[in-house]
Amino acid sequence: MYLTSGPFAHNFRCFALLIFFRIHLYLIPTLTMPTEVLTTISPITNQGIITRPGATVEQLNDLATKSASTFKTWSKTSLSDRQAIVKKAIKLLDGREDVLGKEITKQMGRPIAYTTKEVATAVKRADHLLKISSDALSDTPGEEEKGFKRHIRKCAVGPVPILFPWNYPYLTLINSLVPALLAGNTVILKPSPQTPTAAEQIAKIFEEAGLPDGVLQYFHSGSSTTIESLVRNPSIAHVCFTGSVLGGLGVRKAAADRLVTVGLELGGKDAAYIRDDVDMAWAAGEIVDGAVFNSGQSCCSVERVYVAAAIHDQFVTEVKKVLEGYKLGDPMDKDVHVGPVVSKRSKETILEHIKDAVSKGAKDETPKNESFDNVPEDGNYVRPTLLTGANHSMAIMTEETFGPVIPVQKVESDEEAVKLINDSEFGLTASIWTKDVERAQELMDDIEAGTVFVNRCDYPAPDLAWTGWKNSGLGQTLSKYGFDQFVKLKSYHIKEYPN
Repeated sequence: MYLTSGPFAHNFRCFALLIFFRIHLYLIPTLTMPTEVLTTISPITNQGIITRPGATVEQLNDLATKSASTFKTWSKTSLSDRQAIVKKAIKLLDGREDVLGKEITKQMGRPIAYTTKEVATAVKRADHLLKISSDALSDTPGEEEKGFKRHIRKCAVGPVPILFPWNYPYLTLINSLVPALLAGNTVILKPSPQTPTAAEQIAKIFEEAGLPDGVLQYFHSGSSTTIESLVRNPSIAHVCFTGSVLGGLGVRKAAADRLVTVGLELGGKDAAYIRDDVDMAWAAGEIVDGAVFNSGQSCCSVERVYVAAAIHDQFVTEVKKVLEGYKLGDPMDKDVHVGPVVSKRSKETILEHIKDAVSKGAKDETPKNESFDNVPEDGNYVRPTLLTGANHSMAIMTEETFGPVIPVQKVESDEEAVKLINDSEFGLTASIWTKDVERAQELMDDIEAGTVFVNRCDYPAPDLAWTGWKNSGLGQTLSKYGFDQFVKLKSYHIKEYPN
C-alpha cells in the first residue's frame, strides 16, 4: 500500500474504500495542497521504503504536449527502425532480471525465488510480440479490380497512457507497451505507487536502447483528479488500464466526454472444475499452485474450485498434502513459497472473506504447517487457507478475494459445474481438469470466459488473445489482436487516371 503525506493521510481509508483498485492504485482526490508525496509501504515490514513526488496537473499537461509533439516524428519512423530499438531494449531487460527481481520482492512481497522469473517471462512475451509485429501491422489488400488499387493501413493512434499494476508490473506493462511502441505510438507510463521503480527502470532501458526523447515518459501519482486530467487531455488518443471494475469504470467515465478509446483488464473470480477422472495428486498440486502462487494476487489466480462429488473427499485430502509442503515467510528467503500480501487492507479483506464463509457453514480444513503459525510479526502474512463446503452465498465464491485461499464446492455433474462457473459477474479465465479432453472441449464452448484452459491454469499465452468477458474488461492484449487497440484503420482507394 502507500500513504499520502500531510493532510491526505487521515482521509486515506475513506477514499481507498471508495476507489479500491484490485492493483491497489488508490486514487486520492487532490486538494489545493503542496506537491503530493507518495510513500511505498513494504508489505514485509509495513515500513516506508520509497518516496516519490506526485505529478501535478500542469506537469501532466506538459507530458501530454511533449508526447503529442514527439508522435509526429515517431509515428513516421519505419517499422524496422522501431523493431530494432525494441529488440535492443528486450536484450537489455534480459540482462537485469536479478536487480529487477529484488526490487519487485522488496516492494510487493513476492518471494525472491520467483521474481526474476517474471522478468524472464516478460522477455519471452516481448520477443513473441516483436516476432509477430510485421504481420500484425501489415496492410490488408482490397479485392483486385482492374483500374483500381485498394488496401487498408493500420496507423498509430497517438499518445497512450498505460496505467499498470503492482502485482506483475513487468508482465502487465510489456503486454501493452511493446505493441504500442511498435505500432508507432508515444507512451506515458503510470506505475502503481507500490512498485514505482518499474516505470523508471523500463524508461531507462528504452533510453539506453536508443528510443528518442519524448516517446516514452512516466509519472507518479496517487490522485484521481490528477490522473483524470490526463485521460481528459485532448492530446490523449487511447488509455490502457489494469485494475478493478471500479477503477476501470472511473477511467471510462473520465474519458466519456471525448471520443477516446480505452482498453481495460479488470477483475477476475477464476474457477477450476475438477472432474472425477483426474489423477488427484497431480491435480491438487496444480490447483494449489494456481490459487496460492504470488499469494493469490493475480487476475487469473484460481479463486474458486468445483469438485466432482465422487472424488471430493479424496481430492481435499490431496490438497492438504500439498499445503503441508508449502513454506510461508520472509520473501527474501529463497526457500519460501508464499510471502505477505501487499497491504494491511488486503489482509483484512481476505480474512473478512474467510470469516464470512465460515460463518455461513464453510469448514477451514487447512492442514497443520509450522510456517503457517510462525510468521514474522510485522508483515501482512496470510496463511494459505483451504475451505470446504463453500457455496455462492459466500463472498469467497462471488467477490474477488485476491489472496491465498482455496474454497471448494462439491458438484454433482458437468452441467452444475458449468452453471456455477458462469454464475459470476466476472469472466476472465476458467479451467477444466480431466483426462477426457474431448468432453472438456465440449464444455469449453458453454463457459463464459475470455480464456478457458484444459489441464492448465493461470498462464496468459502470448500467442492467444488475453481478454475479459463480462466485468473482467474491454479489449484485449497479447497475440496479433493485442495490436488492434493501438491502431486506427485508414482505407486507401485509388482509381487510375483515365487516359
